[in-house]
Amino acid sequence: MTRDATTPTADTPARLIVIGNGMVGHYCLEQLVARDLHQRYAITVFGEERHRAYDRVHLSDYFGGSDAEALALGDADFCARHGIELRLGECISAIDRESREVISADGRYPFDRLILATGSYPFVPPITTPAEDASGHARLVYRTLDDLDQIRAAAASVAQREAPRGVVVGGGLLGLEAANALKSLGLEAHVVEFAPRLMPVQLDAEGGQALRARIEALGVGVHVDRATREIVAGEDHRYRMNFTDGTWLETDLIVFSAGIRPQDRLARECGLAVGERGGVVIDDTCVTSDPAIFAIGECALWNGRIFGLVAPGYTMARTIAGCLDDVCEPFSGADMSTKLKLLGVDVGSIGDAHATTEGAVSYRFIDEAGHGYRRLVVSADGKRALGAVLVGDNGYYDTLLQYVQNAIPLPADPASLILPQGEGAPLLGADALPESAAICSCHNVTKGAVCQAVAQGCTDLASLKAETKASTGCGGCTALLKQVFEHELESRGIAVDKSLCEHFAFTRQALYDLVRVEGIESFEALHARHGKGHLGCDICKPAVASILASCWNAPIAEPSLIPLQDTNDTFMANMQKNGTYSVVPRIPGGEITPDKLIAIGAVAKKYALYTKITGGQRIDLFGAQLHELPEIWRELIEAGFETGHAYGKSTRTVKSCVGSTWCRYGVQDSVAMALTIENRYKGLRSPHKLKFAVSGCTRECAEAQSKDVGVIATEHGWNLYVCGNGGMRPRHAELFATDLDDATLLRTIDRFLMFYIRTADKLQRTSVWRENLDGGLDYLKQVVLEDSLGLGAELEAQMQQVVDRYECEWAGALKDPEKLKRFRTFVNDQRPDPDIVSVSERDQPRPARAEEIASLAVEVNS
Repeated sequence: MTRDATTPTADTPARLIVIGNGMVGHYCLEQLVARDLHQRYAITVFGEERHRAYDRVHLSDYFGGSDAEALALGDADFCARHGIELRLGECISAIDRESREVISADGRYPFDRLILATGSYPFVPPITTPAEDASGHARLVYRTLDDLDQIRAAAASVAQREAPRGVVVGGGLLGLEAANALKSLGLEAHVVEFAPRLMPVQLDAEGGQALRARIEALGVGVHVDRATREIVAGEDHRYRMNFTDGTWLETDLIVFSAGIRPQDRLARECGLAVGERGGVVIDDTCVTSDPAIFAIGECALWNGRIFGLVAPGYTMARTIAGCLDDVCEPFSGADMSTKLKLLGVDVGSIGDAHATTEGAVSYRFIDEAGHGYRRLVVSADGKRALGAVLVGDNGYYDTLLQYVQNAIPLPADPASLILPQGEGAPLLGADALPESAAICSCHNVTKGAVCQAVAQGCTDLASLKAETKASTGCGGCTALLKQVFEHELESRGIAVDKSLCEHFAFTRQALYDLVRVEGIESFEALHARHGKGHLGCDICKPAVASILASCWNAPIAEPSLIPLQDTNDTFMANMQKNGTYSVVPRIPGGEITPDKLIAIGAVAKKYALYTKITGGQRIDLFGAQLHELPEIWRELIEAGFETGHAYGKSTRTVKSCVGSTWCRYGVQDSVAMALTIENRYKGLRSPHKLKFAVSGCTRECAEAQSKDVGVIATEHGWNLYVCGNGGMRPRHAELFATDLDDATLLRTIDRFLMFYIRTADKLQRTSVWRENLDGGLDYLKQVVLEDSLGLGAELEAQMQQVVDRYECEWAGALKDPEKLKRFRTFVNDQRPDPDIVSVSERDQPRPARAEEIASLAVEVNS
């Protein structure tokens, strides 16, 4: 392949046409503009869709409230501002290579250079569907915003059926995204995958098994090793999918996400070279068999490969821009490592994830109970990391990626790189990365480029991102970018600004000390003495409120604190997605009398609330409207309940088993200790929520070893565990002290909690605080158990002050007419919110879905 030597001149700018206005096509325009090529070429862009370029990586956000404009890339006037003609909704039907023109229904457009960025289209297998199916709901696809509109409409059309169901054919990345979309639309979601595991390209057998377990735990049905033979009319649902193995599955709509095919029709029909299985053949400079035509992105075939990720397409775009600017950097392939979050589940695949390299050796960590999986693939000599698979925790991803990409020598025990963080896994610091290390693969930003930007004056993350574009693509490199950035600042002797925000030039820990030492009890007083600028923001207001509540235990409903809080704390209840609130009375230790159970039931029945037993041994009451909250709490408090603080960053629950009172294995009264702990620390405000548990023996029925504070009975007293948590990144609590008597146990917890509250960052869980604590667990033991800093008595006194000043926030609010004034949906009207609509399901109320509300409106109008 040779390149046409034709170049533009100032008098006669050459005509450059780009076919395709997707992510890669738009990025190509940005690269052309960055090199001022829009001044040398007359550029026209054709987009088949009616929308301007949008973020297809985050397409699923469309079902979470984002619209086309929110997903759009760049400024709306980008093309107009740079003299680029943007023609949306215009499909190019043919390319005339002889006359150098592209053809659409609206006319013919001449070109000197042409860039094909036509992307790909979803593959739909040739499966027969019912002849009478006019809706097309058996052949939906998940690719564009218009496709998602069709899926939404299809879901709405079947919403009135009993237990409506949707099936996605394809268990890859987009397939699982589509399943999540169906679930969010209120359908029972299923995934059918031809391969024997989910995400077969990225994951090995064990990784696929772990992912399947997590996906199924979220309520999505998974059917692997299934090939659909035909789709016929169903009995209980609209369709029946008959599989080749004789099994079948009925559903109301079917979304195909069975892979993509390069959109190469234009190239094929005009005689450009295409691959045997599709794709426009390009060389290392992205030139096709016609020297005037380039191809980039998912339509391009390089060295027999199609790249289905956006980052390689961006690299191709940079190559083209460089070639048109006579500074060409040849395309040499791309790393296909991916870091994803599917239905809230972390999934990572790096390098040779399947260990195809000859002699490769694998290390595996399998957490069967938590459905977690990590695999590290190393070279035969054990010196190089070749690849990795992660399911359940992508906290290891950045470190492993750098080991693979930069051939960094492995530690003596490579397995330590995938062991749980609490067991001494070495973390790769920024200083260990070479200058060539890729920090942001989307925009090809290396560590060297970050360091150069800092040297040229970027001293905050915002300016660094603007200068380098790092972390402005998929965002997966944000944490690593921050680490490298701060390391470079410190290495240059530049102090890293760790101010809480622009209004306080202090860390959270420093503000805590100022509040405590100076006895400051209001935000205004703290700002007057130590703040600057405007009176606070969304960062410092809640952080200071948490500090004030932690230090002085002032009820969160106090006028001095209310302006600092979010909606949940303002109304002392958790807002739900339909605008109603949940009510959670405290049930210490999970122990409750029959009379109190009856009282909760009576309140739920009177106010038509949905009831649910929580994992923390409490009862949630959902669906309360704002104006109902005071009356609900009045009745609950009269029945002997207190607020459960489920709305705050504070003590939540103390879970317990029945202990020695009832259980034949129990060796201590775990219920009594749980009651003591919960009644002592209830209302304690902290940087993040706190969860406790007490088990009466080592059988651990209360799951104490997954809590911020866990207590397990022994024959000689209590073992104390600290800094565990569940959630998206579970962490096993660590054994802190053994065989403690009751008094010593409480004194130790006092010290531990107050030291955490005093030194943690805002919104930092105990587990993350512990991982970032210099000196680790040994240092924490020295401070708390050995009193190495001489703070023991002070920490205990501070905790006792918090305990002594406790007051149920709702009890106090009900006595204050001024506080009760805020519990009104409308300022000038006593009516409830007319937009809150509920329907009955399983004999309980639940929020009506959008399509159900529309249906009810139609019935009322008719």
